[in-house]
Amino acid sequence: EANRSVLTNKKVTVVFVLAGGPGSGKGTQCANVVEHFGYTHLSAGDLLRAEIKSGSENGTMIQNMIKDGKIVPSEVTIKLLQRAIEENGNDKFLIDGFPRNEENRAAFELVTGIEPEFVLFFDCSEEEMERRLLSRNQGREDDNIETIRKRFKVYMESSLPVIEYYNSKGKVRKIDATKPVVEVFGAVKELFTPLSDKVAA
Repeated sequence: EANRSVLTNKKVTVVFVLAGGPGSGKGTQCANVVEHFGYTHLSAGDLLRAEIKSGSENGTMIQNMIKDGKIVPSEVTIKLLQRAIEENGNDKFLIDGFPRNEENRAAFELVTGIEPEFVLFFDCSEEEMERRLLSRNQGREDDNIETIRKRFKVYMESSLPVIEYYNSKGKVRKIDATKPVVEVFGAVKELFTPLSDKVAA
């Protein structure tokens, strides 16, 4: 409860960033939003990877789960996100790659008391993502075809209910991520401009 009160006192705007899987280009677009609209980008994956690097017991458990293609327990990821929000001076956050499933979503809203302003969904086919991932070859050990397909399958099974839930609340903004980067950002910009106007007003 103590945790929750800290966040409720801090009025934050949260936008969830979801995509059909790795390689949809959402990292690039998140960087653009940060630069143009002053958001802080919190990547659930980056926070988990940082925790793994820290060598903590928590980190080891996370590493083993990711290796098995499993989804890390909600409370672990939410705790990391919550800590990042509380420690940051900003009040506008892009939360990337989370919620991964319906249980994540419910737990996040319950624990933090935060509902997203909207959900930015990058729609990209599995074929296109495979093509991009194999060509970018950034040396991430999880970027091989089998893992990509596994992640896509997990996504289809787990994340779709989240998209459907927020869709029913009119909060999903779908972007065609197969288009060139500049065009995709043009569409993204339109979604954030009214928000920044609203804040300014």
